[in-house]
Amino acid sequence: MSAVAATVETLDISPVGRVEGDLDVRVEIEGGKVTNAWTHAELFRGFEVILKDKDPQAGLVVTPRACGICGASHLTCAAWALDTAWGTTVPRNAILARNLGQIVESLQSLPRHHYGLFMIDYTNENYAASPFYAEAVKRYSPFTGTSYEAGVTISGRPVEIYALLGGQWPHSSFMVPGGVMCAPTLTDVTRAWSILEHFRQNWIEPLWLGCSMERYEEIQTLEQFEAWLEESPKHANSDLGLFWRMSKEIGLQHYGKGHGRFVTWGYLPHEDKYNKPTIDGRSSAVIMKSGTYDGATDTFGPMEHIFTREDTTHAWYDEGAAVHPFDRTTKPIAKNKVDPAGKYSWGTAVRHAESGALEAGPLARRLIAGNTTGQAFQHSDGLVLDMYRKMGGASIMLRHFARMHELCILYREAERILREFRLNDEWYIKPTERDGKGWGATEAIRGALCHWIEVKNGKIANYQIIAPTTWNVGPRSADGQRGPIEEALIGTPIKNKHDPVEVGHVCRSYDSCLVCTVHAHDGQTGEELARFRTA
Repeated sequence: MSAVAATVETLDISPVGRVEGDLDVRVEIEGGKVTNAWTHAELFRGFEVILKDKDPQAGLVVTPRACGICGASHLTCAAWALDTAWGTTVPRNAILARNLGQIVESLQSLPRHHYGLFMIDYTNENYAASPFYAEAVKRYSPFTGTSYEAGVTISGRPVEIYALLGGQWPHSSFMVPGGVMCAPTLTDVTRAWSILEHFRQNWIEPLWLGCSMERYEEIQTLEQFEAWLEESPKHANSDLGLFWRMSKEIGLQHYGKGHGRFVTWGYLPHEDKYNKPTIDGRSSAVIMKSGTYDGATDTFGPMEHIFTREDTTHAWYDEGAAVHPFDRTTKPIAKNKVDPAGKYSWGTAVRHAESGALEAGPLARRLIAGNTTGQAFQHSDGLVLDMYRKMGGASIMLRHFARMHELCILYREAERILREFRLNDEWYIKPTERDGKGWGATEAIRGALCHWIEVKNGKIANYQIIAPTTWNVGPRSADGQRGPIEEALIGTPIKNKHDPVEVGHVCRSYDSCLVCTVHAHDGQTGEELARFRTA
C-alpha cells in the first residue's frame, strides 16, 4: 500500500552527505506492536569525498546544497568552521546577520512541516471514529485543507528576510569567514519588520494560537497550558489546540519514546561574546544552551565536540572502530546489500563517547532549555521539561509540540536582532588564511548539526558533517544499541497492519530529512504486510 506525502520535495535532499535519498525502515510486528526495527539510509552522496582537496572555502558553496530546506544551517557551520580554523575576527553585525538568516529559515520550516507533512496523517481513515476527524480532514487534507493551504502558503514569507541578506533563498553563500557579504540598509530592516508582522498577524496569532503571542508566552507549566486550552474556544479550536486535543484522543502521547537521552550543540552565538571564535569557547557564547539530558536520571550534562564518535560497524563503510570525526577517513563500500545482522545503511551510528545513542532535535533543545544553570544572557524555558516530567517522558505528541513551541521563541529573537543591528558598523573583517583544524556547529530545525574541517597546504585535507538526521536515523552501533528512531519504533501499536500509519507518526515526529519508505513484516511468518512512504 502506498501513500506519498504531497510535499515530499521539502525532504528530498538530505543535509548530510552520506544519508540522503530513500530511508527504508523495516519493522517487525508481533501481537499488534512493533518489536524490532531497522533504519536503512539507501543513497550515498559523499559530500566529504567531494570536498577533499578543494579550496577551504568550497564548503561555503557546496554544503548549503546538501539540503534544500536548511541550507542556512549548513552555511552557518561551514563559516564558523573556517572562522575557528583561521582564527578570524567576526563583527557583531555579522553574528547577528548569520543568526537572523538561520532563524527565519527555521520559521519557514515550522508551518511547512506541520501542515505539509505531519498533520496529514491525522486525516488517515484509521482515525475516522475520532470526534476530531471531520475537522482534521477539513483543515489538513493535502492541497484542499483550509489550514494546510494557509500554512504552506505563508511559510514562504520568513525566508524573504533571508533573501534581503543573502540575495536569494535557498543556497545562498553570504556568510563567509570574517563576517557576511551584505550590509543591510534601513529600508531592508524595515521590510524585515513588516514581513515578521505579516507572519504574526496572518498566521501565528489568528490561526496557530487563537490568541496573542504575549498570552501564550505566559504559559510555564503543563497545568497552565491545559488551563489555556479551556480558557477560550479560540484557544481550543486553534490549530495548536486541535493538534493537542486530537493527539491525546488518538493516543500519540503513549508511544515513540526512544532512548530518553538527548543532545543539542546549542546555537545562535551572542553578538558580543563570540567575535574571536574558538572551538573551546563556543558553548559559553551561545544564546541557546548546549548540553545533554538523561530522562531516566533527570540530569543534565555538557556537550562538546570531543565526545562525538562515528561507528560504522553496521554501515557501508570500511573504516574499522568508532572514531572522532577529525580522525575519520570516509571509505565507502561499493555494491552493497541490506544485511540486518551486518551492514545495512549508509548512515553511521553517531554516539556520545560516554552516553551512547542520543536523540537530536527540537525536543532535545527544549528539554535542555529547561536547565536553570548557565549565564544570564542564555535562554531558558521550562515548559517542555515540565511536560516531559509529568507526561511520562518523550512521545510523538511531545516531540512535535516541542518543535512548534519554538515558534514564538525564534520570532522574538528575530525581533531582537533587528533592534540590535548597527547599520554603520562593520559587517566583515578580511581574515588571513592558514592551515589548521576548525569546527562549526549549530542547531538546524531538525537538530544538532556540525562540520569539521582540516586544512593542510591550503587545501581541505578532511571534511566531515554530522547532521541531525545522522544522529536520529543511524543504525545499530557495535554493541548492538539501536539508533534513536529504531528505538522509538519499539512498542508502537499497530491498529491496521496493512496501513500502519502509527509507524509514519514516529518517523515523521523526528522530521528526518529523507524520503522514508516503510516495510512492515509479520514477525512470525515473515510476510510483507505493507510498503508505504512516510514523507
